[in-house]
Amino acid sequence: MPEYLTQQQIDQFHQNGYLLVPGFLDPNETDTLLARAKQLLEEFSLDDHPLTKFTTSDEKHVGDDYFLTSGDKIRYFLEEDAVDENGKLTREKSKAVNKIGHALHELDPVFRKVTLQNERLQTLVKDLRFHRDPVDALSVSALSTFLYTDPPTALGFWIALEKCTPENGALSFLPGSHLTTPITKRFVRLPEGGTGFEQLVPSGVEIPPQTGNYILEACNPGDLVLIHGSVLHKSERNTSPHTRFAYTFHMIDSPPYALYDHKNWLQATPEMPFSRILGTPNTVVEA
Repeated sequence: MPEYLTQQQIDQFHQNGYLLVPGFLDPNETDTLLARAKQLLEEFSLDDHPLTKFTTSDEKHVGDDYFLTSGDKIRYFLEEDAVDENGKLTREKSKAVNKIGHALHELDPVFRKVTLQNERLQTLVKDLRFHRDPVDALSVSALSTFLYTDPPTALGFWIALEKCTPENGALSFLPGSHLTTPITKRFVRLPEGGTGFEQLVPSGVEIPPQTGNYILEACNPGDLVLIHGSVLHKSERNTSPHTRFAYTFHMIDSPPYALYDHKNWLQATPEMPFSRILGTPNTVVEA
């Protein structure tokens, strides 16, 4: 029997490809994470920053050394339009950063406490039975296209640290699309250096467009959204005067249950292997 999630919630996740879990973090935990994120933004220096921008579009890729070696570090990635042609920020530093990544969950005690040292999270993972022996691959980024395993096992954990509304970039989902949408490409390290997309669908094969209505999920601080690695989801650009801080981390299954190969842009290091979530692996998983 599940201990944290209800069976109805588990069924809803498998049916829709995502699940909103209200109040996963209490107000004190949420406020502590938000304050720590703002402190990190305030303290990081631009003096030795390469002004790396975060983009995952097909035309432009984040592929410099600052990005590719960030898996075991805490680094700062800027909005695409945060730097002008003269290399100067177009806005205050705290609003120029798109993401902080990718080892917050390992290196920062505040974020580690709610991720790798969170019994509530471990119980939820056991209840969901999405993985047999999950590892936490990174904090902040994307899903199956960007964390590719064979078979696909990426699962996102997205926690609102501030109120998320239609005006400031709340998430929207196409329910059930994880059951019908194949993974058509993956984000990889290129042999010649940098990053790019590798196509997984043979040339000439057309994938029918997905139809249906996206459901917007407004969130309060502390709410958790579980995101299946294959479900279609989006977030509109935040053009409001209000920030929308969120903490995101991702899990994948570990060998022998899934293969994570050398092509993935994110690679564990001998000094910082991917951390296991469960002391004892799940004996079964739910498809």
